[in-house]
Amino acid sequence: MSKTANSLRAFLDTAPSAALVEVTEAKGSTPREKGAWMLVSPERIFGTIGGGQLEYMAIDAARAMLKVGNSPLEEEMPAERTEGVTSGHSAQGALSPGAMTRPGGFADTLPSRESVKLDIPLGPEIGQCCGGRVEVAVRPVDATVAAELVASAAMSDAALPQVLVFGGGHVGHALASAFALLPLNVVVVETRADALEGMPVDIDTRLTAMPEEMVREAPAGSAYVVLTHDHALDFLIVAEALKRCDSGYVGMIGSKTKKATFKSWFLKTAGGTEQQFERLVCPIGGEAVKDKRPAVIAALAAAEIMTALATSAA
Repeated sequence: MSKTANSLRAFLDTAPSAALVEVTEAKGSTPREKGAWMLVSPERIFGTIGGGQLEYMAIDAARAMLKVGNSPLEEEMPAERTEGVTSGHSAQGALSPGAMTRPGGFADTLPSRESVKLDIPLGPEIGQCCGGRVEVAVRPVDATVAAELVASAAMSDAALPQVLVFGGGHVGHALASAFALLPLNVVVVETRADALEGMPVDIDTRLTAMPEEMVREAPAGSAYVVLTHDHALDFLIVAEALKRCDSGYVGMIGSKTKKATFKSWFLKTAGGTEQQFERLVCPIGGEAVKDKRPAVIAALAAAEIMTALATSAA
């Protein structure tokens, strides 16, 4: 589900006037990387470039731009926040008024409209201690830019890692809620229709009598989290996932006893190998925290899975 694209479209539909703010250069220690972006309307914002005084200055600049159109920003911005703000047309080394790096990481030529650049040192001058330096480009959003932003967001959504959660019980629901906040494409797979009721709106669901087929059809790099109501079904799904050499994560809820039982079955009956078995994470979420409440397990497992996916993609 293209949750970022959908949220972005909803924001733009209710914000006929908005400005695009993007980090075009990030040197040293900075809150966000080059390419990070946000949208600013007179009343709301969408996204973030890192928060703090850096973001407040960018919001001031964007709203001043929306207020005065192509007038010089320095006349409208508060005096204490004008340091480092230059016009895209006049400042040496400033952003060219027809070109900027767009969200999604590609360069493009936009219709010629006024833009500004903020060159901001992240030090005591603005009350931050990151120590780096950030250049931020600000420009109005027109219909063409809005459409391209949504298309770029949809492409980024489609490229997000996929996580398949097998089982919609208490932990499955808690995991779905945790994953709904993360940049992931998540599918909860179940054999029972009632177990899929009440899932978060940004989570896809799949009702199937043969959940192991979802493993075979998943894209390379996917994560598989197995916690069904049936241990035999868990074993079947995990075996399929372990036999894929391109999985980003394979985890099964359970105890040391369950893991040992699965190992014996996997090696003796399912045709698995020791090398494949070593990739299994069980129990999910680690053993450092003994709290077995579903929300706690979900929080620990979500962090574990995000780490595994980031490592496998590196």
